[in-house]
Amino acid sequence: MHTGPISQKLFATAKTMIPGGVNSPVRAFRNVGGEPFFVRRAKGSRITDVDGKTYIDYIGSWGPNILGHAPAVITNTIHEVAKDGVSFGIPNPYEVEMARTITDWVPSVEKVRMCNSGTEATMSAIRLARGFTKRDLIVKFDGCYHGHSDSLLVAAGSGALTHGEPDSAGVPKDFAQNTIVLPYNDAEALTALFEEKGELIAAIIVESYPANAGFVLPQPGYLDHLTSITRKFGALLIFDEVMTGFRLGKAGVQGLENLTPDLSCFGKVIGGGLPVGAFGGRADVMDMLAPDGPVYQAGTLSGNPLAMAAGLAQLKELNKPSGYARLDQLGLHFETGLRALMTEKGIPHRLNRVGSMFCLYFIDEEIRNVTDVLKQDFEIFNKFFWACLDKGIYLAPSPYETGFISLAHTEADLDDTLSVFSDALSTI
Repeated sequence: MHTGPISQKLFATAKTMIPGGVNSPVRAFRNVGGEPFFVRRAKGSRITDVDGKTYIDYIGSWGPNILGHAPAVITNTIHEVAKDGVSFGIPNPYEVEMARTITDWVPSVEKVRMCNSGTEATMSAIRLARGFTKRDLIVKFDGCYHGHSDSLLVAAGSGALTHGEPDSAGVPKDFAQNTIVLPYNDAEALTALFEEKGELIAAIIVESYPANAGFVLPQPGYLDHLTSITRKFGALLIFDEVMTGFRLGKAGVQGLENLTPDLSCFGKVIGGGLPVGAFGGRADVMDMLAPDGPVYQAGTLSGNPLAMAAGLAQLKELNKPSGYARLDQLGLHFETGLRALMTEKGIPHRLNRVGSMFCLYFIDEEIRNVTDVLKQDFEIFNKFFWACLDKGIYLAPSPYETGFISLAHTEADLDDTLSVFSDALSTI
């Protein structure tokens, strides 16, 4: 359970200058009882650390690198665009093309605004929903993580859950009181809440497929229920598709489920690996944004030409016949092999997979929400994680995260991974 000496030295130095030695909590490896390695370079399906060890990577920068690491189509684009400047703070053609692409691909989005992160996108969508409805209350779901803005860091998943503190210090009680948290996949609880307070609720925000408590799928009809109840009470429905958007298909989960949220939040894939976010939806709602409307939102680097151009290059690759169909093919290959392996080993488990996103739980119970996720065997996960890392397979250093397959992965990569899994499971 040790990383190489150069990584250890870098981490020791980092801790003297950076809180926890990392710039995002989950990177600290606290949940698996060790220290992180530091990356020197990455290419295709593999990353290489500063000590020279190479791993098959199933994180892909936590989702954006859907083509794999450093694909030529993106690195060449960044190189060419950077020759003309890396930031202007003035409108540029790439942001218009990105807006056109998003509105063409996602039917619910009539207008869209760019920002710089998923946190900015969800924070701005919440402010917009409140401004449009003139209501204060927001509904979110336990285990769904929507970034670290004050209104949404309540009973959050992902990094906050990993450290056992789902509510962050520094969030005023008044902020938390305006955010109501319900269990995901509990339609009765949602109905009861709206019958009591529906006229006061501005919006529901939901990770349509929650991917910060592992990878949780909705019960049949649940997302339809969210749509119908918000329309009944005049609230807005916000789909957080920062992870699922443009990864599970051109229109994300809403395309797979044939749903029409009022607002949607995006990030990850549309930046080609560079910092990015976006939110969009109904034109009448989006027109409430400044400079046309009274809801203020701004960003110096929003619509950055490098991020827009890199994202467009990535989306064009995905739009080829070998794009999403190939990702689904790879995902199915991996799922089939992993299910067979887990059955052979006789280890209690659940596997959730859609397209190129997956999560293996060490529990043989249905996973409906974060309460079910918390029942799994964390000791087995920790042993499994380190056994895989030791043999060159990098999975998320937390049982609350989703795995990602990229177009750079091959069937041989997946089969090699399953072989390592087999060895790792034999030691448990």
